[in-house]
Parts: sequence; structure tokens; C-alpha cells
Amino acid sequence: MGLLGILVGLGLLIALAYRGWTILLLAPLGALIAAAAAREPLLAHWTQTFMVSGGGFFAQFFPLFLLGAVFGKLMDDTGSVRSIADYMSDRLGPSRAILAVVLAGAAVTYGGVSLFVAFFVIVPMAQALFRAADIPHRLIPAAVALGTSTFTMSAMPGTPAIQNAIPMPFFGTTPFAAPGLGIIASVVMLLLGLWWLQARAGAARRAGEGYGHDAPGAHETAAADPLVRERATTAREFDPAEIGHGEHSRELPPIAIAALPLVLVVVVNFAMVMLILPALDTAFLAEERWGGTSLSAVGGVWAVVTALAAAILVLLAVSGWRLPSPRATIDAGANASVLPAVSVASLVGFGAVVAAMPAFELVRDWVLSIEGGPLVSLALATNVLAALTGSASGGLTIALDALGATYLQIAAETGIDPALMHRVAVIGAGTLDSLPHNGAVVTLLAVAGSTHGKSYLDLFMAAVVSALVALVVVIALGTLFGSF
Repeated sequence: MGLLGILVGLGLLIALAYRGWTILLLAPLGALIAAAAAREPLLAHWTQTFMVSGGGFFAQFFPLFLLGAVFGKLMDDTGSVRSIADYMSDRLGPSRAILAVVLAGAAVTYGGVSLFVAFFVIVPMAQALFRAADIPHRLIPAAVALGTSTFTMSAMPGTPAIQNAIPMPFFGTTPFAAPGLGIIASVVMLLLGLWWLQARAGAARRAGEGYGHDAPGAHETAAADPLVRERATTAREFDPAEIGHGEHSRELPPIAIAALPLVLVVVVNFAMVMLILPALDTAFLAEERWGGTSLSAVGGVWAVVTALAAAILVLLAVSGWRLPSPRATIDAGANASVLPAVSVASLVGFGAVVAAMPAFELVRDWVLSIEGGPLVSLALATNVLAALTGSASGGLTIALDALGATYLQIAAETGIDPALMHRVAVIGAGTLDSLPHNGAVVTLLAVAGSTHGKSYLDLFMAAVVSALVALVVVIALGTLFGSF
């Protein structure tokens, strides 16, 4: 009965979340169903297991949600993201429209701009370029997803994406874990995705298929759609409902000014990890008043938080005067961080209750017994949970909450570098999370004015298959040569 309860609770959560029900109610409901089936105390699991675990995630990672969303909104309203998109359009032009869209999306998301902010700026850029090049409109979601939702989320060393931060406390790693493998994975995703999109564009050209037609008002409709919002807020760190709040600058900054905060995020992040934090005396963290922790457990989060904070301050210094209403912009960014953080925390609470069930030992033993070794089983666990929850961050945290300590022990016993496990876990979570029910996929299709029927095959090939191939490459190289 215990295992059946887990499956029923998970099935209810997935089915109703896909229909737009809020995860804030579904997650505790699913957890209580699992607890009831196992004849476990319901109220104790709700307040002592679900809430403690979800609250722990919120306390640990909300600064990243908050600063990431504020930074993204500031970059949007100052016109910095649009300036970067225009620069890519001008430099590469319609003849290299697909490459321009992919690189523009990669540049802004690797620099710390929230995914949904990027969608609302990169999609109009893609529409203009694809229209001029007469490339089918249906390929726009795949091109945008390749640049914003693949290697810059899970593979590029130092990416400030929340997904890259989640394994750090579990494995004692940094945002730059396994940098060589991350770069190789990024190249694999980028080249495979570009090859597919160029091949599809060429086939369409030979068949006489042109750009087609835009869906009028898709941007406004997507931002205001409550169904899109409910799905989106479990997928990434920005509430789409806040996109329209605040006011945009009437003047775009020069490209150097626009790109400066993005560069600063990467540089400060690297400096914190490699130079500043190791030089500090952090022995005090072992005291009870600081939670009895260590620099290895918190240093990665500190590095990303500091990088985003520094970028925000510099952005305000060089472009803040362009904002018609700085307070409205900052408020919108702060508000945009809350619902995604609480939604993912609710998924984490659900996972904690499931992991506490006696029947979960069967699941854990099955995962650990998968042939191919711990890297393969870790990749499969994060893949499956990200697919089921439709959230890379939610699936990744559930997997590591339940199995992270076990995998860290395995790493110590077998000599596997925890940095390798970090990179495998993040890339694994960033593959099957882009299935049709994923909030980012639903939002991107809505913003682009397309549908699953028209665009999902190409999005699947560019964002899912390329990431799966990269994951296989990383596991193979990691098994042969270790972390590098």
C-alpha cells in the first residue's frame, strides 16, 4: 500500500498541475495521500516533514531567486536585453538568423537574466529575423529554447542558474564544477541543436515553406494567462505575471553598457569561488549559531549571490537613470521571485515526505542497483523526477534530498569526484524536464504564438535530444577520465 500511495500522490500532483491547479495545494495533498497510504501520522508529516524540508529549501535558495529575478527585470526594463538582442541581429543578420537567436539567448541567460524575461525579448527578435530570412515561424521556439534552456542552464561552468546551484550544498561543490566536461557538454548541445535547426530550415526551404504568420498579441496573452503562470512558476525562477509591471526605458543602452552586468556576473562568480572565499577565515561557520555548517556547503550559493548583487549595483549605476520608474521595476522583480520559490519549495516538501515513507526504500534500492554505476543511476533519477514534476529544479532537489547523502558516500568510497556527480545531476535534470507539460515549454510556445503540434518536435530535438547526447558523453568521459 505504501508504494501505491506514493504513486497515487505523484499521479494526482502531475495530472492536476498540468490542468493549471496550484502546486501550493497539490504538493501537500499528494504528500498526505502518500502518508495516509503508509499509515503514517498526517499532521506530523505536514508540519514536521513537508514544511521543514520546503522551508529549508526556501531559506537556502530564496536569495538566488530574489536577486536573479530583480536582475532580470532590471536588465529588461533598462533595455539591456533588447540592446544585446539587437546587436546580435545587426551583426549576424537574417542570413544567420538561427545562430543569432541562439547566441543572443545564450548570452543573456549565461549572464544571469531570468529565462522568462529572455523569452519576452528574444522571441520578437527571432520573429523579425526569421521573417526576413523566410524561415518557418514554427522553428522559433526550438531556436529560443536551445539558446536559453540547455547548456547555459546545466552545463556551462559558472552559470548562475538555480539548477546549477542546487547540488552545491549536497556535494560541497561550486558553480564551476567539472568545467572541462561542462564545456564539452555545451559544445555537444549547441552543435547538435544548430545542426537540427539548420537541417529543418533547409528542408522547409526546398519544400517551398516560408515564414507563415504570427499570432497577433501572443506576448500579452501569454503574460496574462493564469494557466501559463501556474505551470511556469514551478519550472523557473520568474513569475511571468510580473513581466508587464514596471516601465521600459525609451532609450537603449550601448552594447558595452548593456553587456557589462552580464560579464560582471561571470567574473565576480569566478573570483569569489577561486580567490576570495578560499582566503577568508570561515571556521566560525562550524558554530551552532551558524547552523554547524562549512564553507563547502554554503560557498557556492554565496558566490552566486554576491555576483548577482554586484551586477545589480553596477547595472543601477550605469543604466539606472534610464528607468522611468526604478521602484516599480525593482518591486516587480522582487515579486516575481516569490511564487516560483514557494512552488519549488512545495515540490521539495512533497519529495521529503515521499522519501520518509518506508516504501521508498524499495525505490532507493532499485535506483542504486541500476546497471552502469552510480553516475548512470544518478542521471536516471534526476531525469525521471524532472520529467514527472515538469521542473528541473524541483526534480533535482527531490532527488538529492532523498539520495544526495548516499551518492556522496558512494563518491567517497569509489573515488568519484563530487564535482562530476554535480555536473551529471544538473545535466540530467535539464533533459526530460522539457517534456510537453513543462512550464517553460508551455510559456515559450504561448509567447511565440505557436502550438505543441507545430513546434514541439523541433523543440524536443534541439532541447531534449541534444542534452541527452551530451549527458551520455559526460558520463562516458567522466567514467574513463574522471572529473576535469
